[in-house]
Amino acid sequence: MNILLVSPQSPDTFWSYKHALKFISKRAAFPPLGLLTVAGMLPSSWNLRLVDLNVSPLRDWQIRWADYVMISGMIVHKDSVREIIKRCKSFSRTLIGGGPLFTTGHEEFGSELHYVLGEAENLMPDLVADMRTGRLRPYYQSTTRPDISRTPIPRWDLINTRHYAALSLQFSRGCPYNCEFCDIIIMNGRRPRTKSTPQMLAELDAIQSTGWKGSVFVVDDNFIGNKTRAKDLLRAMIDWRQRTGSRIQFLTEASVNLADDAQLLNLMSRAGFKKVFLGIETPVNSSLVECKKVQNSRRDLGQSVQIIQRAGLEVMGGFIVGFDNDPRDIFQRQFDFIQQTGIVTAMVGLLTALPQTQLYNRLIKEGRLRATSSGNNTQALLNFVPVLDRNFLLSGYRRLMQTLYEPNSYYQRILTFLSEYRPQGPTAKLSLLELKAFIKSLWLMGVCHKGRRAYWRFFATTLIRYPRHISLAMTLAIHGHHFRLVAARL
Repeated sequence: MNILLVSPQSPDTFWSYKHALKFISKRAAFPPLGLLTVAGMLPSSWNLRLVDLNVSPLRDWQIRWADYVMISGMIVHKDSVREIIKRCKSFSRTLIGGGPLFTTGHEEFGSELHYVLGEAENLMPDLVADMRTGRLRPYYQSTTRPDISRTPIPRWDLINTRHYAALSLQFSRGCPYNCEFCDIIIMNGRRPRTKSTPQMLAELDAIQSTGWKGSVFVVDDNFIGNKTRAKDLLRAMIDWRQRTGSRIQFLTEASVNLADDAQLLNLMSRAGFKKVFLGIETPVNSSLVECKKVQNSRRDLGQSVQIIQRAGLEVMGGFIVGFDNDPRDIFQRQFDFIQQTGIVTAMVGLLTALPQTQLYNRLIKEGRLRATSSGNNTQALLNFVPVLDRNFLLSGYRRLMQTLYEPNSYYQRILTFLSEYRPQGPTAKLSLLELKAFIKSLWLMGVCHKGRRAYWRFFATTLIRYPRHISLAMTLAIHGHHFRLVAARL
């Protein structure tokens, strides 16, 4: 059996890092972990090929070769997925679709595909049996959550890891919180399920065996959803790093209550974690209460960010504007909070109602839903009728993003972050790849860009005040180039 797995083209978004990838000669930020994991669930006797459209084009001969084409994607990939379907159908190939895009929105694609809805582990035996006979059902859906301690190691042999800026792995699924706008709890539930520690160490060994020495994104919905299991894993990762001599660094996503656990912060830093994404959303408490973000509404958010930074973790933040309780000065409040806390990577998005979420259902009942989501958090669109004036929100959002990422504001945030940053252990040495990126940045941002004066002031200040962190500062400056171009097109 010949199986073609296809990962769709990602549009140029905040998290695509498209304009930053050029500095390090990479083709994509992250590999398609979902498809690589599903590949591990297919029979070892089958012939598999994986095409990531962010890395290479899909060829006609690859489609003709395949008995089945499997596609996975998120809402943001919708347009690319439609094009893949059109091409594969022109060769009369049978398509199987899975992942978030189809789990919450397969109705949009009708009978074009056969669907795997939700998590795949419990469904694969039946799907594989039906693929053997050629009699596929319209869709496959399980009523129970799978035990992910039985999930296989991703098939890293199907890709060239050198094309990616970072690799990925997953420790847990699910989040214990109940945020109204979030579709994570719809797809993965509120009870965090984890892989075993030996299983995770085997995944780390598999990544290291590829020769990988860069960063690894632990893609969990909330890495600390089960703190006890997370701490067990972190202790094992510390031992693994010492035993193997690995210099791999990690980034992940967590809830703000990470700041409440000094032991957990210490373990993460010692295990090689350097960045953590937090869903901060808004400094307006009434808006946090509105969206049921209770874990954020009972604390000093700025202080929480500083605690995490001082533990040696860079905080990346997610922010939202457009809540019913947002005041008219919401854009200034967001800007002030982000600048004062030194959250360099601040993804601000207009509130969007994702399919099947509590927000989506509430807006339908209130007669306020107007369209489906594009899946792009930073696209200046509203798919519902807001309380604040629509044009006020759209214009204010564009100004906020462009102000956040203009050179002076952005470089000042980096300096604010570095003033709080207290990493453990020795500073990582500048790699050859980072050196090349640094040289490119000197030319592009220090000579060609109109913000070159701000760049040189920032460079000089960093050398004088924070020479130990010059490599990190230059990396963040390169990321800022990407963010500026994204913001300029809003």
